[in-house]
Amino acid sequence: MEVLRVDGAVVAPARAPTGALALATYELTKRFGDFVALDRVSITVQPGTVHALLGENGAGKSTLVKCLVGFHRPDGGSILIEGRETEIASPQRARELGIGMVYQHFTLVPSMTVGENLALARGGLPARIDWRRQRAELDDFLGSVPFRVDPDARVADLSAGEKQKTELLKQLYARNRFLILDEPTSVLTPEEADELLSSVRDLAHGGRMTALLITHKFREVERFADEVTVLRRGQLAGAGRVAEMDADRLATLMVGQSLAGATARRPRPVSSPAATGAPESPSAAGAAGVTTAGASAAPLPLAVRGLVVDNDLGLPAVRGLDLAVAAGSIVGVAGVSGNGQRELVQALTGQRARAAGEVRVFGEPFRASRADYLRHRVAALPEEPLHNACVPGLSVAGNLALRDFDRAPWSVGGWLRPAAFRSAAEQAIEAFRIKTRGPDEPIERLSGGNIQRAVLSRELSREARLLIVMNPVFGLDFQASAEIHQRLRDARDSGCAVLLVSEDLDELLELSDRVLVINGGRIVLESLQPEADRDRIGKAMGGHA
Repeated sequence: MEVLRVDGAVVAPARAPTGALALATYELTKRFGDFVALDRVSITVQPGTVHALLGENGAGKSTLVKCLVGFHRPDGGSILIEGRETEIASPQRARELGIGMVYQHFTLVPSMTVGENLALARGGLPARIDWRRQRAELDDFLGSVPFRVDPDARVADLSAGEKQKTELLKQLYARNRFLILDEPTSVLTPEEADELLSSVRDLAHGGRMTALLITHKFREVERFADEVTVLRRGQLAGAGRVAEMDADRLATLMVGQSLAGATARRPRPVSSPAATGAPESPSAAGAAGVTTAGASAAPLPLAVRGLVVDNDLGLPAVRGLDLAVAAGSIVGVAGVSGNGQRELVQALTGQRARAAGEVRVFGEPFRASRADYLRHRVAALPEEPLHNACVPGLSVAGNLALRDFDRAPWSVGGWLRPAAFRSAAEQAIEAFRIKTRGPDEPIERLSGGNIQRAVLSRELSREARLLIVMNPVFGLDFQASAEIHQRLRDARDSGCAVLLVSEDLDELLELSDRVLVINGGRIVLESLQPEADRDRIGKAMGGHA
């Protein structure tokens, strides 16, 4: 087989054209001013394979991909298609070469049918469309792929899994031969995710296309990828066959050190509800009143009964929901986005009115007032904390003092003490490893992971007894995620009750002692052995409890 060499180095095999596209980069470099986002990165993606691309936020993954699809023009190096150096100066040129992308969020037209979306994606439509001919071509195409979505179904009526399949069909119908999949399973149930990635693998191994999979889930890499490339700080950290790599090796390549110690601790096994003082079922919070189900009569840190919450349109989003969280436990709430999780957390933390129901914290009615938070030592890390838990233009020190700014030692005789703010902030910055120029820097200038650390440091500074958290590591890099997960474990181990609402099932299985599944605003399943019940939980998330 003929081999292409550049300066004596093998960069990609020269192959006869097939359905699957071969792609490689040679010392690809991209700068933004003085910042080098991509530093001489060489990768080879073999045709007909699933190639995983890993790296922390800022590692260079997005820059690399944007060079491949024509959004960025590299400052150095080469892109090779089928062994030939090729310039990709625009997204249009990428499409001409057969390079397509499936994004993390849907790009479909909701009011159109699946078939209309596919026809639109292929392009080249005349002013007057012959729909009989289009439908015949579409039926032939759908008969050639390993899964089918009803071409007459309106996109707005599809499930998340069906929408993501339609995104994949769009790229195939447009005759793209190299697909970049950017976190394609982030909104899917585990069952839907496995089905989608199995189809991708089958299409690739069948020679239909080549896939470059961007993901943060090692489980997906191990199960569905053939080869993997890891970037760190804009440079190539390592690459190889997945069969020769384990999760710890991948983590080490990503962050430069082993994270086995930080992630080795697992939740304590729970053999029965009494082990955590939890009610025997989600609805038992009401039957048990505000006490634990065991021998102790101590009130539960959190007991919710019959909660009803409306969404922004005034329609019920949470429907008669019951749940309870015991001290020293993490209770996870799993569900596909849009099933009432956001409204639930907002109602519990005081950001949204409750239409009906009761919320009690340590046996007392909880209205989420500032006085309630302080009296019961309740802490919260809501979704998007910069917008929901911070004053963006205020300093780091000012944000860290928001809970207690008018109490000693922050305030004496009604006068604020900025020096006390800064001193406490400096201690929190060191303890939580918050990367900032100093306590006076506006918090909006921090990275997402450092904002999360800052809010957690504030919320946990008073030894919280109840912590309510939603999607705590969404969009964060691997190391920041591992650190925040450990903070949640530490809070649990110190006796804090933790309610963890997340759309990432892997996160919930790693951290939770008990998992509840929410669907249609109701708790439809409770699992005391989350890891063992992965498939059952996934089916319940998809409405098949």
